[in-house]
Amino acid sequence: MAGPSSLSLNDAVLKKTSNISPLKEKVSGYDWSHGLDYNKILQSYLHTGFQATNFGLAVEEINKMINCRQLPIPEEKFIDNDDEFTAVKNNCTIFLGYTSNLVSSGLRETIKFLVEHKMVDCIVTTAGGIEEDLIKCLAPTFMGDFNMDGKTLRECGINRIGNLLVPNDNYCSFENWVMPILDGLLKEQKDGVLWTPSKIIERLGKEINDERSIYYWASKNKIPVFCPALTDGSIGDMMFMHSFRNPGLVVDIVSDLRRLNLMAMKSLNTGMIIVGGGLMKHHICNANLMRNGADFAVYLNTSPEFDGSDSGAKPDEAKSWGKIKPNATSVKIYADATLIFPLLVAQTFAKCFK
Repeated sequence: MAGPSSLSLNDAVLKKTSNISPLKEKVSGYDWSHGLDYNKILQSYLHTGFQATNFGLAVEEINKMINCRQLPIPEEKFIDNDDEFTAVKNNCTIFLGYTSNLVSSGLRETIKFLVEHKMVDCIVTTAGGIEEDLIKCLAPTFMGDFNMDGKTLRECGINRIGNLLVPNDNYCSFENWVMPILDGLLKEQKDGVLWTPSKIIERLGKEINDERSIYYWASKNKIPVFCPALTDGSIGDMMFMHSFRNPGLVVDIVSDLRRLNLMAMKSLNTGMIIVGGGLMKHHICNANLMRNGADFAVYLNTSPEFDGSDSGAKPDEAKSWGKIKPNATSVKIYADATLIFPLLVAQTFAKCFK
């Protein structure tokens, strides 16, 4: 028997490669000798590894949604619908979900671009995702840093969102703007109008009448915006105070649930682009459960799955529930959306912009 000194590395440690089927794509980064070409840099991500490769796969998945959406609607499958906001308009209905902090950030302008140019068909977000857009039309949000002292900011009447700063005055301006609108909603309710979060958001988009606003364009382009937790933010504070000043406004969330779920069920194909986690992520996924799963899906967030939260759940977990179709090539990117989402749009929707 050979002694330790005569063993080779192959004999002692390495097993001979016998199955090369997983070895399909070589790892390869960008060749900088070709100069600065941002498009090719981002294309190289697919073969870079780690989250860069997931980025490349997400680009492919979103482009599949776009290509499917651009196909004509088969006449035999065309579904008439009296609701112009939720009528089937494309061969693939694209659901876009995002959390409020992203509208607080400069991603607001990226989202607005998609809505302005009718590149998505349905939005689901949180209360902050609505009010932060409207408030920015009235007063700006400012840059700060993550280490600013909360006590000092409180004394100055300034609120911190990560490294962003929002003066209390902004919310005062919002109150002055929104209270008369709530009065108007109540008056119309007494005349028989049933208000839902999506109908209120449509009205707010019309009232703001500002082309910088996501919801101005959503209203103008008949893109429905769902927010099942509309009261969980400053707009909820306004509704609370309004209930004392001019009580009686009722907001029906069940009608919106029916509206969203039917929109998914009537769609020919569906794609989900979900930026962030929490309520809006599950709301979109659950609507697609009603049609036995989305055809395409991209998740972008930083949440892990070890605690069992839906925020961190990967697409395969959604497949187990029937929220994504079993054979879908869905992708999750673990990354900060402010870094990645503009690049995703650059490699997908922006290339379709004329």
